[in-house]
Amino acid sequence: MIDVAVEAPEDVAAPLVDVVRWTCARMGVERASLGLMVVGPEEMARVNGEHRARPEPTDVLAFPVDGPEVLEGEWPEDGPPPELGDVLICPEAADLPLPTLAVHGLLHLLGYDHETDDGEMLDLQDRLLAEYTAGRG
Repeated sequence: MIDVAVEAPEDVAAPLVDVVRWTCARMGVERASLGLMVVGPEEMARVNGEHRARPEPTDVLAFPVDGPEVLEGEWPEDGPPPELGDVLICPEAADLPLPTLAVHGLLHLLGYDHETDDGEMLDLQDRLLAEYTAGRG
């Protein structure tokens, strides 16, 4: 079971939770918890400034906790569910659809980093979203 603690209006939250749970299942994450928050530009600028020394709004931030260990198979089956971390999304700073940003943030929680890989994360993101969309259409 994937437990998603959401702070967002219900009409925004439901599709984001759906894509996050689907992506977790597709990535082989069967049990975990994570936080997903939709915030305004002022809050995003505050958090971005505090954690990345960039006090301006950005589209998505991710704060991993246990995520990378989950994909590496290092999480004990008999222990508590892993806490993947938190994803913050700012619609006002976004050029991409919010479900894309939710998947993007989730992949960061799982240890992917498009700033250091050779395009693997963004390719995976595109493949996941295409598969998700095809299954819904």
